[in-house]
Amino acid sequence: MPRVRPAHDTITVTELWRLGRNLQDLIAIVGDLRRREIGFKSLHEALDTTTPGGRLVFHVFASLGEFIREMIVQGTRESLDAARARGARLGRPPAMTTEQVQHARDLLGNPDNTVYSIARLLGVSRATIYKYVPELSSPALTAAAAPLELPAAADARGTAGEPPPMPAQGCSRPTR
Repeated sequence: MPRVRPAHDTITVTELWRLGRNLQDLIAIVGDLRRREIGFKSLHEALDTTTPGGRLVFHVFASLGEFIREMIVQGTRESLDAARARGARLGRPPAMTTEQVQHARDLLGNPDNTVYSIARLLGVSRATIYKYVPELSSPALTAAAAPLELPAAADARGTAGEPPPMPAQGCSRPTR
């Protein structure tokens, strides 16, 4: 905070929420200001912590805010427990059904199919395929699936095993 003098200055805000993000921030900030003997006023809530009555009202507001927050947390927990007791599935739905996982496993049995093509076919990402078919990530499978020998690449003329022709020695740009 810019140059605030203890026992002389008071920080004034238009609304209480302008000072801190949540209740704990507000209490910490106002407590720090009080320790440094700096006053605090909120115009909208008519709070003035430079007086004993203003400090009482601030702490009553803080206590009520904490109570309301705890009631919301308790209500949320009770609602989640009730939903679990009813057998409701909580959270994000699975990306793949058991049938889709089995279909992906069947397709992966064919060496011509790639994870990418299967993912496109099933409408999911490659990462999802790896998540639901964890045996794809095992080192034994990747070593067994790796080709032993790469086929020879064809060059521009269509011949394999020979290096492509070198460009002409002339240079199209002038040298310096």
